[in-house]
Amino acid sequence: MHDDETSQVIDRGQYEGTKSPWDQETWRNAALGWARRELAARGLRETGRLGVRLRPWSVLVRIPVAGSGATAARTAVWLKANPPAGAFEALLTAALARWVPEYVLEPLAVDADRGWSLLPHGGELFRQFLDRTPTDPRAWEEPLRQYATMQRALVPHTKDLEQLGVPSARTTALPEVFDGVVQFIAATTEPAADPAQLHALRPLLLELSAELAELGIPDSLDHSDLHDGQLFHPAAGRYTFFDWGDAAVSHPFCSFLVPAGRVRERYGPEAVPRLRDAYLEPWTENGHTTTELRRALTLATRLGVIGRAAAWNRHFPGASAATRAAGATESAKTLLKLSSEEPLL
Repeated sequence: MHDDETSQVIDRGQYEGTKSPWDQETWRNAALGWARRELAARGLRETGRLGVRLRPWSVLVRIPVAGSGATAARTAVWLKANPPAGAFEALLTAALARWVPEYVLEPLAVDADRGWSLLPHGGELFRQFLDRTPTDPRAWEEPLRQYATMQRALVPHTKDLEQLGVPSARTTALPEVFDGVVQFIAATTEPAADPAQLHALRPLLLELSAELAELGIPDSLDHSDLHDGQLFHPAAGRYTFFDWGDAAVSHPFCSFLVPAGRVRERYGPEAVPRLRDAYLEPWTENGHTTTELRRALTLATRLGVIGRAAAWNRHFPGASAATRAAGATESAKTLLKLSSEEPLL
């Protein structure tokens, strides 16, 4: 199949002027060639137009396929390419499929050196499920419970995760991660925020992170962007989590920041406490009291903005000044939320 305009549907979103490796013919041919070889090895063949989604932080290509034997049910697979700062996702996805296979997608193939993954179709998105069912925030309870169970299972693998290249943002190291984000913001042509305003947050950060560490809940994998479009709902009672490009090894409860925010937006703040307790339920087996767990979650969701801010610097090399500035602006806005005393929970 020829890779011309008639064989592709390209979505650049709001990033029409953004440079992407997809625009380089040699890179594009190499990536698609790799994917097609891996498909052929599994009895699959490409059957239609490619759906290409280009962002400063990823290239995602939907490849329609057909095949025979055990693979015949597949209708599409996904090729994902990450920038160097997010290249760990390929190895991480493969490792999670070994350690916690019931909670994640198993990749068809990965190229660890180039940060490429070939992923199966995961079924219906949780967001699609929510949109077609009656409004009920309790739908979040079971996926959050399963996600927390997965995080507990990954606690013994934290060093392994870091060896795979997953960024380390451990609870005791959050001040250093914060400093790195502030440096990224200050390095833009037009700083997105007054550096003094950001540095003024550091004493508060030290206080919050010290208290959180004192509670003694071990670090694990933080997805860092766990919204309703980042998990599949392929069958009743089953959920699979994906898109680990923003992940870090950090306090596990930082993961609750994003779903709590989405639930507040969709259902109102009164829905959050019940979902908080569903998320915390698997952690009660660690010997912590409900009061301690709730306090830890309150602290971690506040500190979770640091991981979110750090992820905005993970874009492809050669990103334009506008792209870097936009990332720095989002990082600054996110960090400044640390000073907010508005209760999330």
